[in-house]
Amino acid sequence: MRSSAPMPGNPWPHDMSITVDDSPHILMELLWLREAYELQPEGDDLPPLLVDTPVAVPDPAVRAATRDEWGATWPRIWHAALAHAGRDQDPRLFDELRTTADGSPERAELLHRIVGPSWRDEFGDTAFDHGSFATWSQKGAEAHLAAMPARLEDQPERRDLPALIPAWRAGLTKIVTIPCAGEFTHRVGENALLTTSATRENSDSYRRALGTFA
Repeated sequence: MRSSAPMPGNPWPHDMSITVDDSPHILMELLWLREAYELQPEGDDLPPLLVDTPVAVPDPAVRAATRDEWGATWPRIWHAALAHAGRDQDPRLFDELRTTADGSPERAELLHRIVGPSWRDEFGDTAFDHGSFATWSQKGAEAHLAAMPARLEDQPERRDLPALIPAWRAGLTKIVTIPCAGEFTHRVGENALLTTSATRENSDSYRRALGTFA
């Protein structure tokens, strides 16, 4: 949301631009994988468990030693993917992408810069071949669409504008949400906040989250 000039009666600052990413694909893959394969990652500021627990992948699919390796690696990939998700996307990358040839190294490099680090970079696509991932993703997408506010004024950023403006003035430009349980907020770099969907949906918790940035 942004306008080129002040609009009388509109409380939204005309030069304030906030991006909300409420379906970060790479982060969703990592959250699903953590629970579907029953990994036990350890580290600081890891997100809570998903609200909608995915169906576990059958034990024989992945050996215990592999699960241990995945669990140990998961926090590093999570933090790298989260850092990328928190950055404001450079629109020039998409312009450059259109000038590259299909299958070229230049296109692959640009795509990686756009998508960012992921689980697939190190372990390939095999972990996501199980039907549990497709089923969980589709169910989550439908629930997300059903929960979207019908009116502009009901959007959390409009609803909690008095708390959003000071956070924006302090440098906030992007909000990333994940479908995990409970109230959770984590600052990402100099410009972004990670919250759970539950945190953003509730005015009290969302204002607390925004207050951590201001």
